[in-house]
Amino acid sequence: MSFVLRRAGQAAIVLIAAFTATFFLLQLLPGDAILIKFSDPSLGLSPDQLDSIRATYGADLPWWEQYVHAGLGFLAGDFGYSTQFGTPVLTMLGEALPSTLLLAFLGLVVALVIAVLVAGLSSLARFAWLRDGLRQIPGLFVAVPVFWLGILLIQVFSFGLGWVPIVGADPVSGLILPVLTLAVPISAPLAQVLVRSIDQVQAQPFITVVRAKGAPPVWVLTRSVARNAAVPTLTIAGVLFGELVGGAVVTETVFGRTGVGRLTEQAVANQDIPVLQGVVLLSALGFVLISFAVDLVTPLIDPRQRNVARATVPRALQEAPA
Repeated sequence: MSFVLRRAGQAAIVLIAAFTATFFLLQLLPGDAILIKFSDPSLGLSPDQLDSIRATYGADLPWWEQYVHAGLGFLAGDFGYSTQFGTPVLTMLGEALPSTLLLAFLGLVVALVIAVLVAGLSSLARFAWLRDGLRQIPGLFVAVPVFWLGILLIQVFSFGLGWVPIVGADPVSGLILPVLTLAVPISAPLAQVLVRSIDQVQAQPFITVVRAKGAPPVWVLTRSVARNAAVPTLTIAGVLFGELVGGAVVTETVFGRTGVGRLTEQAVANQDIPVLQGVVLLSALGFVLISFAVDLVTPLIDPRQRNVARATVPRALQEAPA
């Protein structure tokens, strides 16, 4: 119970900090989203009408009143209304979120597969040149810009080879190139952490004992090393999942997909502050939930993490006479 309460308190601090930082940073942006939309002379709106519209959105209030009003609204599940479209922000996020979550989830799965293949093959490689070559792959992947990789995949596999259609694609084939675009850069740090963890576990004495008993390398890797080396990779995977949302902004723009990334790009262009605040808080909430899930799953993978406090013998018992 104390663990849950502690994590809930940390989550609340993260969400409050994210909301506060987003609010003040967006307040510093030059321009006015309402004027951007409604000051067009063709609309024929008078200054009094513009002031009325600003009052409707609460833009005429002092910054501290806007902060309190927005904060109380978020606590009540009210994210406000988009200044560009007049639609509730929660509705817009609800429509865009499923597509982005599917893209991010598949991207993370493919990234984990790539990382496991690179780390496993480099660990089992018998030749030093092959092992070193495989371990250079993550460094190459991490240096590839997402937008460049997306354009390259379109040019090669869609326009060049014609294997994956980019126009009029069905839901499945339309995900192939965007998922690869997201997965390749994210797989790099996963592979680097997994390779380092495998090296550290293989240097442990119990692995030497397993090898001395005649266990083949594949058995040692899959049965003894993998489980112990997976915990750091799982932790970094949870952290990197937040980057998938950031990568989705570029990926969804390159491939013309609807989602939170595309919604963010439009909100930035239109200075739609309520939408941007909603996206940031949604991302922060996702990060908190994923971190909490990682904390729950880690003891299932590594039994040493279970009930560490119970494994500690009270000092009073240690000093008790026999």
